[in-house]
Amino acid sequence: MNKTIRPRELADDAVLLPGLHPVLARLYALRGVKEAAELERVLKGLAPAQALKGLEPALSLLEQALREDKRILIIGDFDADGATSTTLAVLALRAMGARNVDYLVPNRFRYGYGLTPEIVALACATKSPELIVTVDNGISSVEGVDAARQAGVQVLVTDHHLPGAELPAADAIVNPNQPGCGFPSKNLAGVGVIFYLLSSLRTRLKAAGWFADRNVPEPSLADYLDLVALGTVADVVPLDPNNRVLVHQGLARIRAGRCRPGISALLAVAGKSQAQLVAGDLAFQVAPRLNAAGRLDDMSHGIECLLTDSPELAAQYASELDGLNLERRSIEAGMQQEALAALKHFRFDSSAMPHGLVLYDRHWHQGVIGIVAGRIKDKYHRPVIAFALAEDDGSGSGAVLKGSARSIAGVHVRDVLDAVAARHPGLITRFGGHAMAAGLTLPVGNLASFRLAFDEAVRAAASPAEFEPVLYSDGELPPDCFTESFVQMLREAGPWGQGFPEPLFHGEFICLEQRLLKERHLKLSLSHPASNRVFDAIAFNVDRDTWPNQAERVRLAYRLDINEYRGSRSLQLMVEYLEPLR
Repeated sequence: MNKTIRPRELADDAVLLPGLHPVLARLYALRGVKEAAELERVLKGLAPAQALKGLEPALSLLEQALREDKRILIIGDFDADGATSTTLAVLALRAMGARNVDYLVPNRFRYGYGLTPEIVALACATKSPELIVTVDNGISSVEGVDAARQAGVQVLVTDHHLPGAELPAADAIVNPNQPGCGFPSKNLAGVGVIFYLLSSLRTRLKAAGWFADRNVPEPSLADYLDLVALGTVADVVPLDPNNRVLVHQGLARIRAGRCRPGISALLAVAGKSQAQLVAGDLAFQVAPRLNAAGRLDDMSHGIECLLTDSPELAAQYASELDGLNLERRSIEAGMQQEALAALKHFRFDSSAMPHGLVLYDRHWHQGVIGIVAGRIKDKYHRPVIAFALAEDDGSGSGAVLKGSARSIAGVHVRDVLDAVAARHPGLITRFGGHAMAAGLTLPVGNLASFRLAFDEAVRAAASPAEFEPVLYSDGELPPDCFTESFVQMLREAGPWGQGFPEPLFHGEFICLEQRLLKERHLKLSLSHPASNRVFDAIAFNVDRDTWPNQAERVRLAYRLDINEYRGSRSLQLMVEYLEPLR
């Protein structure tokens, strides 16, 4: 699908901060930065935890559990945010002197997401908890919390997802997005929420003399910022000023080698330099390997990789996760081809294509449908829901479908699902999520009706302009900026990510050479028309019907990178979009 490259425009009240490289000053201004203080990345700049609603009752629960030596069970989610949240909670509570801390992560294929009554029953039968602490889930677990309390188990919910109309009757809830919470950063990931809570617990215990009385070394919660950075970037939450502090501090610790052995091992199997780490490496190299455990097997493999203090054991876990990720890629590639073939069969033109795409194949793998939905969304610039069969009685009759939704800017997919549920009661069994991603379940017999209702709701939620694929560029880059030193400056000016996007530039280049790598990726040798400098560019997963070709000039939207190979470093363009110019 052809895209429009549109340069970003400075707002009327934009401020170009003095003392910076002019390109960098403009990049910050385009992202709404007006004061140098917004670029501070020191821990003292974090928003105060006291603004979190529910903090005091949550701290009281945890302090009581430690003093009474209660059995604490962490219930996590099966993604990278859930894995880092679980790991942080277990490690930090043990470091504070808790002697009975364990964790349980639902198997997505058997139990689904969150603190369900079934998970409560399993927890009570196998772990006998006295206090359940949810991390990165729980805000929608009304029935699960009720089941736990009926079993005599206290529940502390820590979450960051948007709440529904009814909150669970937990003993305490800490969630910056719950009604009445005045915490200024609504974009904390689940790992950020538990970090804030346990940092406050450490302060409370220190003031009470807990560590001195028991001869327990006082832990520094900053030691867990590597986990916070990984979970925050992996969950693709907006990098507002508060999250940028958390991610920057975590990245600094990882670069310095002060991180969990599991993170070092995952970077090693991905072939990434720990000393040169950027946020994108966590997003595109570490997180997929960690997520592969929850997608195809059991997230406990990922959690154990992060929990272990042994570099040797961490390397073994990382190797297993790398293998799962390769398997995930293979499954995903097959499913994506099937989805694209199905769309071609319908022969949509641009005016007839549904605004909301709903895809299903009874053979698709539950653990990969979210990635497939994202790929199709990127190709067609439409909100997409991919469904997989969750329960099958052999005939498919009466089965349950699990869906994973991915959306585009301007279409809040959770609100769309809420509108569908309101207009068509009973069509959806349950749903939850964010603006850009959501999950849902429905009876397989409702699929045809849901497909129509979803398309109708998407059309009502956005103007036609939202469905025109646009790449927003930071402009054309001057020829003297195509240097390794400029790229290094951009790296150090981050962290870049969701809501604070990595700089994307555009321009026309002379194409000297094109060749395919692994039958999918396009390697180009380019020359800038205003200079004699020659450099490489790479475009991943190109359209084989278009590339390679005989174009002598190309128009690109690209990001700058430094390619490191066998000890040498060179400038490389990472192509986001390219089109031939005849």
